[in-house]
Amino acid sequence: MHLALLASNISSTTLIGLAGAAYGTGISVYNYEWMAAVVLVFFSIFFLPFLLRARVYTLPEYLERRYNGTARLYFSGLTLFLNIVVDTSSALYGGALLFKLLLPDVPLWQIVIGLALSAGIYTIAGGLRAVIYTEVIQALLLLGASMIIAVKTFAAAGGWDRVMGAVDPAKLSLIRPLDDPTLPWLGLLTGVPLLGFYFWCTNQFMVQRVLTAKDENHGRWGSLFAGFLKLPVLFLMVLPGTAAILLYPGLESPDMVYPTLLLNLLPAGLAGIAVAGFMAALMSSIASTYNSASTLFTMDFVLRRWPDLSNRALVRIGRVVTLAMAVASVLWAPQIERFGSLWQYLQIIIAYAVPPVMALYLVGLFWRRANAAGAIACIATGVVAGVALFLAVPVNGLFEIHFLYIAPLLFLACALALVVGSLVTDPDPATKSEGMIWTPAFYREETTRLAAEPFWRNYRVLAAALLALTAVIVWTFR
Repeated sequence: MHLALLASNISSTTLIGLAGAAYGTGISVYNYEWMAAVVLVFFSIFFLPFLLRARVYTLPEYLERRYNGTARLYFSGLTLFLNIVVDTSSALYGGALLFKLLLPDVPLWQIVIGLALSAGIYTIAGGLRAVIYTEVIQALLLLGASMIIAVKTFAAAGGWDRVMGAVDPAKLSLIRPLDDPTLPWLGLLTGVPLLGFYFWCTNQFMVQRVLTAKDENHGRWGSLFAGFLKLPVLFLMVLPGTAAILLYPGLESPDMVYPTLLLNLLPAGLAGIAVAGFMAALMSSIASTYNSASTLFTMDFVLRRWPDLSNRALVRIGRVVTLAMAVASVLWAPQIERFGSLWQYLQIIIAYAVPPVMALYLVGLFWRRANAAGAIACIATGVVAGVALFLAVPVNGLFEIHFLYIAPLLFLACALALVVGSLVTDPDPATKSEGMIWTPAFYREETTRLAAEPFWRNYRVLAAALLALTAVIVWTFR
């Protein structure tokens, strides 16, 4: 399971996004990676046991169990929206950047269309089945290529000492000043954890791996190991992007750095294998998204409205949804260029879109009184405020506020709406939250149970070790 979690996160978007951000602004982008380890510790302690005990198949289903069907439909709709503008569009854009180097005379939008058509054919031909069997292999192939690229990048740049001495020290620091335009330290403390919680704790694409765990212990061990595997990313994907400043100081776009390193530093044969792995991972990622999105749409929207539809009709609807997603993704993918870098684009969209979901999960996990009426107030507040702020700030530039401050502000507004909406209405039946709320009593019972476990099987000991190792890395590159 831990390798599946790793595989889910090693994609063309990750490789291009991290290296590009590191080239453009420095290693502060790694804050998203080490924070993943912290978030996964939180997930293992507070959320995972209740998620498994709820015996749900999807994260929207969990919200229906905790609140009502409206919360489920909202999260399903949001997931479909993010599937288009984040998952599929960013994958197409990242793949197009690589092939733009191979086909420099072909316009980017034409490459995007070609990749989308290839992904569509891959999906129709059984792409989801291929994903299941090849996902980990593709991830390991890309990881191996990243290791070789990292070694060759530092060698070509003159070695570790030269890179550390020649690159601007500001670009080699994780903790940035309050006025830093990319990742201020206050945003690191308030915004990054929320974005990480969405991605690692409520994103169906990631959490579905945990839902298949044998038991709570296996789920926790896998999650913590996935957090551990995020730590070497600094050396494999981030620092090589920063070192590339010395090799290719004038790239047209920061997002071109990883494709440039791959094609220029790897031997021809190995570069071909890496490109093939890159393409396979791209196809797998898009096919998986298309399949899961069409299933989500037919199950949560179509079947609930027309429960008597035949399987054949549902399959046809799913294919139409897949085609519509492909068209929407192709139309949107070229717009990503306007956001500066692929990685920043991903974080901006998530920061404006997911705070209502974070409030529903986090408040609902610790406060029994949160009810369905409060959930509706939370969703309405988040949608209206999120759309208004997105139109005001990144679209029309009416005023400036960092997206890492937008996320916590929207979260607080949504949480307040959830609390007030719950308090001014009648509480839900007690059975609605039974077995879904973390309490100190649960923690004490677990402490007694863990006392009989050897330390190397005690997830709390492993979590403490992971946090300590993370702290060492952050302190070293502060």
